[in-house]
Amino acid sequence: MSGHNKWSQIKRQKGATDAKRSKIFSKHAALIAIASREAAGNLASPALTNAIERAKRDNMPKENIDRAVAKGTGAGGASIEEVAYETFGPGGVAIIITGFTDNTNRTSQEIRHLLSKNGYTLGTPGSSSWAFQKTSDGYLPTMPVDLSDGDAEKLGELVEKLEEHPDVQDVYTSANDID
Repeated sequence: MSGHNKWSQIKRQKGATDAKRSKIFSKHAALIAIASREAAGNLASPALTNAIERAKRDNMPKENIDRAVAKGTGAGGASIEEVAYETFGPGGVAIIITGFTDNTNRTSQEIRHLLSKNGYTLGTPGSSSWAFQKTSDGYLPTMPVDLSDGDAEKLGELVEKLEEHPDVQDVYTSANDID
């Protein structure tokens, strides 16, 4: 009956919870580092203050916040850069993947590998951005695409895999609705 005691259940649940928190913290750290870089480390900057407040709401430790601010100003290592990748998914739906990274070569190779494992290729800059209008909130599709149930399911799985990547912040598609 190994694995059926109370401690193993607690350990498994704690591990799952910690993994989710780690993913959330890494996304907050990237946003804080970008805001810090744009504000030159000025903690009074509205964008940096907003990013820090959102991280605090998710109970991100102060040490992690301070480290992200320092990383954004270039202290203690490489700086964070914003990246965007474009591709086409199931049913010809246009996809834009945005994120933050401290190593663009590593991230682009990892995204390329993830796409190729699922039967897709990384597009060239501008290859799918024409299907979107950039707003302050992100990318809105200009010509939404209706997908079959099978293609919608494949797209949902692809988006989920992309969002699991630690450097990916958002995934935008030109599909009407995927759940």
